[in-house]
Formats: sequence, structure tokens, C-alpha cells
Amino acid sequence: MQSLLELRHLKTLLAIREAGSLTRAAERLYLTQSALSHQIRLLEEHYGLPLFVRKQPLKLSPAGEKLVQLASEVLPRVAASERDIAKLREGEAGSLRIAVECHTCFDWLMPAMDTFRERWPEVELDIVSGFHADPVGLIFEDRADLAIVSEREDEARIAHFPLFAYDMVALVARDHPLADKPVLEATDFADETLITYPVPDDMLDLVRKVLRPAGVNPKRRTTELTVAMLQLVASRRGIAALPRWSVQHYLERGYIVAKPITTAGLTSELYAAVPQERADTAYLTEFVAITREVSLASLPGIQLITV
Repeated sequence: MQSLLELRHLKTLLAIREAGSLTRAAERLYLTQSALSHQIRLLEEHYGLPLFVRKQPLKLSPAGEKLVQLASEVLPRVAASERDIAKLREGEAGSLRIAVECHTCFDWLMPAMDTFRERWPEVELDIVSGFHADPVGLIFEDRADLAIVSEREDEARIAHFPLFAYDMVALVARDHPLADKPVLEATDFADETLITYPVPDDMLDLVRKVLRPAGVNPKRRTTELTVAMLQLVASRRGIAALPRWSVQHYLERGYIVAKPITTAGLTSELYAAVPQERADTAYLTEFVAITREVSLASLPGIQLITV
């Protein structure tokens, strides 16, 4: 029998096993669900056996288990060999200084950095101290090698890699009058105190995409700390808007209440920005891949960015 099996098939099967569903695996691999299902169908036709038991939760068949075991053995060795070859080509040493513009980035950035250190111990990894309103500017000043940004800039010297998209939700106290509304529109913020991080309005998607176009300019209060923001919300000192994944734990405890922002929802995105001339550097591109991998595996409700 001529083999149809490719590395991409092994990656797909391993992702399905780890994610527990075709939908989640497709997001992790940055594929459409139809493309992923097509891969599985071709393999099943080739081997003449099902790879999954079609029931919930998704379960591997004996044939599927065999291929996933192979994937678990082969893929780490392939990745290690590719890193070794990249080090021969580019040199082992390097630096990866990361600048961020979002206060909530550290929830997923630190685990991604931990995984990166295991795979690239030779690379000097660091976070540029403090919050930065213009992290891409630090790249031009040679103070950063990669910046986490919420928008793609029209800048030829910068390459942008999509990380993920996520829902922004409005946060109110459990006994707040707005807690009974199914959705909050721009006008619902008009007579409230909006609690935000101390950043320019252009960096606040709620203001930039929803409130400003509607001509709504509520009173403001700022804080550097997410936990302080949530305490202020819970005590009815104001309302806020944060990524759902960043407050999921507090929502599950019933500490505060989350509401969709507008009937269409408010979606935000994150990108990794790197110098164009270094866009093919192996450890930079692997850091982006690790960030996607770790985030899609651990953050609830995040989505693939289609570009």
C-alpha cells in the first residue's frame, strides 16, 4: 500500500486528540473545519477504517490511536530537527524582546514564554519593561524585537502575524440595573462611569468602535490593575469592558455579570508585529506559533483570525 500519510495529517490528528473536538482543533491549526474534515475523510478512505467513533465526546478508534501514537513520537523529533537546522543556518544565539500594548496580555503571554524557553533555551527572552502605547515604535528604536498589537499598521517595514480574535464584554455588578438587559448598546454607557486602563482612547476598542461613533462620552475612571477594576465594578462604582477570557474565572464565581456589547458583538484582535527583514527568522516565527498554540488551548472563546 502506497502511503498517503503526511506530517500535516499527523498534526491534525494530534490536535483533534488534544482539543477534543473538530471545531477546536481546526481553530488551533488555523484551518477551516471543512478542510480538517477533508483530511480525515481522505485518511479513512485510504486505510479503509474509521479514525474516530462518531459520538460525543469525540473518541479515537483503534486505528486513530495508532496514528496519534505515531504523531506523538514523530512530530517532536521533526520539530527538534528543524530547530537544530535553523540554528545551524542562523546561529544559536539571539534575542527576543517583547513589547506589549495590552494590560491583559500577560494571562497568555507568560505560558507562551515558558514553552518557548524550553524549545529555544539559547535565545535571550525578555519583556520590555512597562506598558507601551506605541510598542511598534520600540522596534524602530531597536529596543524590541516583537510587539503585541491590536491592529495591523500600514507600515512596509513591519510584518504582522495574526494571533487570535476574542469577544469584548461589558462588565456590571450583579445588582446593577443594566444586569437585566440582554445586550448593552452605546447609549447604555452614557450615564455611567466607564472604568478603563489609563491608555489613550484609540487603544480602547469600546470607545473607538462603539461609543465614539455614537457620540457617547461617559465619565471616566482609570486603574492599572484588572482586579481593582473588577472590584470597582462589583461595588457599583462604574462599568467596564474587558476580554471575556480574561474575566471568565470571576464570571463563573458570580462576582460580576458580563453582557454582550451591541447586538453584533464587539470583537477585538491581537497580532504579533516584527521587523520585515526578520519575518523569516526561525525563533520569531516559532514564538508566534507557540503563542497561537498555547492561547487556543487555554483561553475560552477565542477565535481564528481570517486574513
